[in-house]
Amino acid sequence: MKKFTLCLKLSFISAVATLLFAFSDPESIEQYVGYLQKSFTEHYDISQEAKQIKRYELNITNNGFCRYKRYFNNGKTEYFAFKLAKFKDMEYEGSTAVGRLYLRTKGDDVIVQTYNDRGGDVDSMATQVIIPLKNIEAEDLNAIRENLTKICGL
Repeated sequence: MKKFTLCLKLSFISAVATLLFAFSDPESIEQYVGYLQKSFTEHYDISQEAKQIKRYELNITNNGFCRYKRYFNNGKTEYFAFKLAKFKDMEYEGSTAVGRLYLRTKGDDVIVQTYNDRGGDVDSMATQVIIPLKNIEAEDLNAIRENLTKICGL
């Protein structure tokens, strides 16, 4: 009888735990990536580089990469990429109206490639990516840092 009662208690506890986990909202990388992509899209400031840059692509992927590509008016292309798990820190220089976000990595983890450059195509490594932003509040920057930090913890 004691075995039966013990098994019944364990089954009940397991059922309650399963029920609680079923209704919890597990945080996933997709949520963090979605927020980062939305923030960078809303606040990106092409006007800071409008004289030099024809267009740009800034993507945060679901597999945890930040990819930033700039197409210059003279035909040159710069490509930056790093794994978000290598994120170390960020710094923002400027005001709420206009500024630059420095995303720093733990080491030389940023892949830098240039194409169609007069000096030749170059592949190198860097420690940061600089993204021009506009109309961003301190709360937005804190949320960006928080999401990047959470991605590193996954």
